[in-house]
Amino acid sequence: MIAPDWLWIPVTVWAAFAQTLRNAAQKSLTAELGTLGATLVRFLYGLPFAILWLIGVQWVGGYALPTANLAFIAWVSFGAISQIVATALLLRVMAERNFTLGVAYSKTEIIQVAIFGLIVLGDPVTVTTVLAVGCGTLGVLLLSPADRERPFSTMLTGWTSVPAMLGLASGAFFAFSAVGYRGAALALGDTPFPVAAAFALVSAQTLQTVVLGGWLLVRDPPVVGRVLGAWRRSLFAGFMGAAASAGWFTAMAIEPVAHVRTLGLVELLFASVVSRKIFKERLSRLEIAGMALLVLGLVIVTLGR
Repeated sequence: MIAPDWLWIPVTVWAAFAQTLRNAAQKSLTAELGTLGATLVRFLYGLPFAILWLIGVQWVGGYALPTANLAFIAWVSFGAISQIVATALLLRVMAERNFTLGVAYSKTEIIQVAIFGLIVLGDPVTVTTVLAVGCGTLGVLLLSPADRERPFSTMLTGWTSVPAMLGLASGAFFAFSAVGYRGAALALGDTPFPVAAAFALVSAQTLQTVVLGGWLLVRDPPVVGRVLGAWRRSLFAGFMGAAASAGWFTAMAIEPVAHVRTLGLVELLFASVVSRKIFKERLSRLEIAGMALLVLGLVIVTLGR
């Protein structure tokens, strides 16, 4: 099954919107469950919805369940474990004194995605891709700079600090994760992209639930108990997490990861618009410039491919 050239665009926008809602739901659970507990919610309570999505895709499309070959198992394991490591590194960044700088460096993910996608999967990196990735990354950094007075000099001079190195590592593993998931879908060969994406999603979330849930059972069993006890409030977070992941996996089964992750920055626009509407905050000149560059990057990646 060949996807229309444009299909990845609405699927990616949906994924970004669903992720915004998932993040809001997870935020409300963090105080009670802790960061790792709230992260487990994403996998544990998202897994049943991911399975239902796979069943629905099979039923609607009349597809057979794919066979997991060794290449698929390797790619999906690589993506799932990389995502857990990336999250752990980001948490470590937040524990640092200058965590804002580390978080800023973690946002170089889309640059690293383009590089790794080219090297590992052979995904093309055109001039328009480079422009879109560059505009998107710079726009994000201006929207949330490590130092509002000296945004560029801080980034250039602070890259050797511990938070910056951790942030770069976090971005790298998020990039590995995206490349791994696209590799998993491609490893299924001629399998139609909807069922390939759904099968990869279920496989990844199963592995992540077992790995993170098992680790917490050994290291901090009470957290797992609290996660299970908060099932009513966790279901929405799990549903939106599965919905977002279904969108990301489907888009990356169709389109190179650099394009998908760049367009996925539209999530920041969703969050920004909501914030401005609710809190009536005015944009600074730096934020206006960042927003303009981000929008330019999104336009280039969707229209200038």
